[in-house]
Amino acid sequence: MRPERFAPPCRLAELTYPEAEQLRELSPVVLLPMGSVEAHGPHLPLGTDSYLSESLAQSVQTSLYDAHHPSVIAPTVCYALTHFASEFAGTVSLSAESALAQLRGILVAFHRAGFERICLVNSHLEPAHIAGIRQLVSELRTEYGPFVAFPDQTEKRWARTLSAEYKSGSCHAGSYETSLLVLARPDLCRDSIAHELPANQSDFLAKVRAGATTFKQAGGPQAYFGQPAAANASEGKELLALLTTMVLTTIAETWGLPLPPRSPPR
Repeated sequence: MRPERFAPPCRLAELTYPEAEQLRELSPVVLLPMGSVEAHGPHLPLGTDSYLSESLAQSVQTSLYDAHHPSVIAPTVCYALTHFASEFAGTVSLSAESALAQLRGILVAFHRAGFERICLVNSHLEPAHIAGIRQLVSELRTEYGPFVAFPDQTEKRWARTLSAEYKSGSCHAGSYETSLLVLARPDLCRDSIAHELPANQSDFLAKVRAGATTFKQAGGPQAYFGQPAAANASEGKELLALLTTMVLTTIAETWGLPLPPRSPPR
């Protein structure tokens, strides 16, 4: 039977401790949204990555509930390593050491508190951030076993299912992220600005391989790459469905949960 007491939206911060104890007994999947505080063009808020992760976590929770698996959305980890946007006002970047120490501490604390299934729901794609998470998850699995799942949209099997702009690598605050935010938080997208922004076709990944370490050096003087003006809610819905499949599949693979088959499109 479905855990009706913990129907979506079920957020850890909103539970009392007796309720959290009851939920813990059901071996829930803890969905931990991860974001950043960084510039996302002149049209998206600094918290874009956090909002996108929270939206994805909510979508995943609904699917888990429909499949009779309890879950809870943990408070978002909003701060991260985000050096590429450091030239823009409002960006708050932790050092790699601080960011990983914070995440390690949170994950180990959940484990010690009796939660044995933690799924990272991440929308911040800075290469060093992703590399750090991969390394940390590997270390924690060696120490504690497979209690952490990391659905990684930069992994080839998932990246190839996403939009053409995403696959180009030049998608920061472009159509990809803007479409997802239009769906998740339309109140925070400055549509009038987005529609006036020219496409920025600078090859972000090529510039990074050539030595660029900031968005400006990589050809993003306004902290965006891609085509924000092409964003729309329909693309956002399609992308959210694909990302939800990614997270559910990773959860099923990590813990052997019998989830409904959701095959990504070819």
